Amino acid sequence: MSQAAPRTAAARARRSTPLRDNVEALVVAIVMAVFLKYFVVEAYKIPTGSMQPTLMGQAFPDGSGVFDRILVDKLSYHFREPERFEVTVFRYPLDRARNYVKRLVGMPGEELRIAYGDVFVREAEDRPFRPLRRPRGVQAETWKWLDTTFPAGVTQWRVESGAWSAGEDAVGGEGPGKALFAGHGGGAIMDRYLDGYPRAIAERVSPRGEHGTNAVGDLRLVGRVRAEAGALRVSLELVEGERHYRFELPGPAAADDARPRIAVVAGAGTTEASAEAAREPWRLPAGRWVEFGVQNLDDLLELDLDGDVVAALEVAPAPLQTASLRVISEGGGARFEDLRVARDIYYTPGRRGRDTWTIPPGHYFMLGDNTQDSSDSREWTFWNMAWSDGDGGLEQARGNWHPYQRGSNPLEANPLREPTLEGRTTWFTDEWGETHLFASDLEQPRDPETASSEAPLVPRELITGRALLVFWPLSPGLRLWRLTWVR
Repeated sequence: MSQAAPRTAAARARRSTPLRDNVEALVVAIVMAVFLKYFVVEAYKIPTGSMQPTLMGQAFPDGSGVFDRILVDKLSYHFREPERFEVTVFRYPLDRARNYVKRLVGMPGEELRIAYGDVFVREAEDRPFRPLRRPRGVQAETWKWLDTTFPAGVTQWRVESGAWSAGEDAVGGEGPGKALFAGHGGGAIMDRYLDGYPRAIAERVSPRGEHGTNAVGDLRLVGRVRAEAGALRVSLELVEGERHYRFELPGPAAADDARPRIAVVAGAGTTEASAEAAREPWRLPAGRWVEFGVQNLDDLLELDLDGDVVAALEVAPAPLQTASLRVISEGGGARFEDLRVARDIYYTPGRRGRDTWTIPPGHYFMLGDNTQDSSDSREWTFWNMAWSDGDGGLEQARGNWHPYQRGSNPLEANPLREPTLEGRTTWFTDEWGETHLFASDLEQPRDPETASSEAPLVPRELITGRALLVFWPLSPGLRLWRLTWVR
């Protein structure tokens, strides 16, 4: 039996040297980095506020700002299809050299409609539209806590009856009473731009105090309540248009078999249109704090106590969205503290008032969580360019239509037209990221109705990953800690 000769020192030296080891390590590191970036995980910076408050991208007048850094999972979509409500990263269909981050809302084969600030879907023309309801985890990300940065001494709650007192986020006292939420400045609760921003950021956003134009009916009130022994009932009332939604908590003095319930009252009277009670008897304990949450979201009323949903009631859409909030105690006093109010995203129709879209197989419909400042499926439009090639022929291209808007960077317009000594020159970036340059007098006359074409859909092959984690910034100066999972 033969035996291999031992490896000589020279052979070992030829096989392994410091230079070779370093080169091999560098090549392996590069291969792994490329593999991880394109197939597993990649970091992105959020440049705009289109996904606020889920993802922050906010510049300040002094040149600084808050721009989230996120990790994107690019592996999952190699093994499964994207799911509804995931925050996805995709190549922008109108300019494929750019990446966009939006929430996936519309699925293949659906018809989607925006009405009353909500999103509705149906799977076939012979079926009615149904409200598209988000899971609780997604709701937690998309509620916009109202901007209540008002001058010192201005309280969020106004006492309407009883010997109650009010503080910044608290109200109540001995004996029965009633208080109205006024922390938004009074009147209807609107889709104000600053809602959802942390206070330290809202104070630096310019212009300060910008207001929305749409009254919002989908609201959430959270806090904690401590009832006196003589309280018969504590009510948390949400008014939407002509309807009064009453979330009723039996007080310590209520009957033993009393249950928390939700009641819908027509107008300010006492005629109940419908009601839903919790399954088990329950009363507020005297002198002890109980955490609560009540909400009207996507035509579903929910009451939760100490984190558990105890009653829910579905209602019809309300065309009139004007809303207000009250807290009430009957028969005895109660104290409410840590009160906070949030509003839902108010989805607005698309360009030219379009509110319904059909989604074919293999395509998806994307929306930003901040619809007042989001370029998403509602707005995407191709601009179709055609110009003479100088030899009697015609060249054509299409790209993202981005007209100049007052206050924006004029160099970001597409097409971009600038005066020159010879007349005007036009730069136009097409859907593949290629820039075309030509004299504007070579542009062909066009019908305004055919110069543009809507392009609201994202093909499956352009979706590259899902946002997984916000890992930066951590800013003690702004009291901002953005380390959080994306839902």
